[in-house]
Amino acid sequence: MMATALAVLALLGLAAASAAPAWAQAQTIKIGTLYDHSGPFSAAGSLNCWRGAKMMIDYVNEKGGVLGKYKIVQVDGDSQSKADVAINEAERLLNVEKVDILAGVYSSAHAVPIAERVDKQKKFLWITTAIADAVLKDRNLQYTFRPQPNGSLFGVGSVQYIASYSSDRLKKAPKDLRVAIIYEDGPYGAGVAASNESEAKKQGMQIVLKEGYSAQAADLSSLVTKLRAARPDVLFHTGYNPDINLFLRQAKEQGLRVRAYVGHGAGHSQLDKLKEAFGTEVEGFHTVDPPASQLIDAKQLKPGVGELTQEMVRRYKSFEPNIPVNNIAPHVSMGFNNMWVLLNDVLPRAIQKHGGWSPEALAKAARETDIPEGGTMQGYGVKFLGEGQPLRGQNERAIAAVYQVIEGQFRHVWPKVIASGNPILPLPASSPFAAR
Repeated sequence: MMATALAVLALLGLAAASAAPAWAQAQTIKIGTLYDHSGPFSAAGSLNCWRGAKMMIDYVNEKGGVLGKYKIVQVDGDSQSKADVAINEAERLLNVEKVDILAGVYSSAHAVPIAERVDKQKKFLWITTAIADAVLKDRNLQYTFRPQPNGSLFGVGSVQYIASYSSDRLKKAPKDLRVAIIYEDGPYGAGVAASNESEAKKQGMQIVLKEGYSAQAADLSSLVTKLRAARPDVLFHTGYNPDINLFLRQAKEQGLRVRAYVGHGAGHSQLDKLKEAFGTEVEGFHTVDPPASQLIDAKQLKPGVGELTQEMVRRYKSFEPNIPVNNIAPHVSMGFNNMWVLLNDVLPRAIQKHGGWSPEALAKAARETDIPEGGTMQGYGVKFLGEGQPLRGQNERAIAAVYQVIEGQFRHVWPKVIASGNPILPLPASSPFAAR
């Protein structure tokens, strides 16, 4: 009789366990990290984003996991710099590996289709990198969140920066500046270029050329010829890699000269790679990206946040031991900081307040995120736009920074509140790209 009773109790225990939600049974949370480990996007920043995300996951696990209890199991996917592969990898991570969260995504051309598919499946997507407005705009996505600044901020910020220094440094009023806008013709490049154009018109600048090209183009010499004919003072360029290097090489060969060259993220922000290809000729070049954590004065951040930046730098040195700290690509900060927001803010609230890490619980927790300015390693706060907003799921507190290569190292030069260097405008006379 006693044996029968014990057997019944055991069966009841098994039944109760099977009825409990999966998150309650497990002490691990599976996160699929989807980046490009191969192909041209890898060297253009995707690999560095993955490094940053991995470093934060490792850091949290070493501290005992989320809330000191729930360890993260990282499952990697390789998009191979191809949209169809990225979509298939997202499906594999979600439906074969059964990850609880899909995170990462470098290319906006990948993020646009992936976000729609993931949201239709009611799965949770945390975008650390892809910036195009088109990823979120007018789509009313319920389970997709992006702590990263959106592309419009990149294009507006770079033009405002040039306008602010136009009279003093370039000796022309903004209305007298001749500007050209070139871009890879995917959602990333087209989105940034559109905001370049709208802000340039707002500032009264003369747009002498606006033209897109394929990031897979094997020859951009005809574009260089058009630019030479247009004679811009300032060139705004949004590309990936290796199209940026191709353009710069052919521009140098054909003698294109400008007074300022402003890139927008991706390959423009991988200073070590640019210097491998062009050496000191990149002095005075600009890029636009979210702020790099290591360039921000820790005194401007909330207590303890700056210590995390030191941890990021220390860990990154295991990948590139000889890189100067200032030249660590901003993509490392994107992966590290944005994964930190997920693991330190969203996940704990989902577990403690909303009962676990189901997509519904995570989405509720993300909607309640309210991190003030100075509360993250990249300096900006985090609050996501909600129902009825065209960019629902976008961090409305994110900012984009303009960087410049000054004495061989990156410095923030805009906005002035985070500037760590005095801009060099126009390009130095020693530059082969400088107008004579």
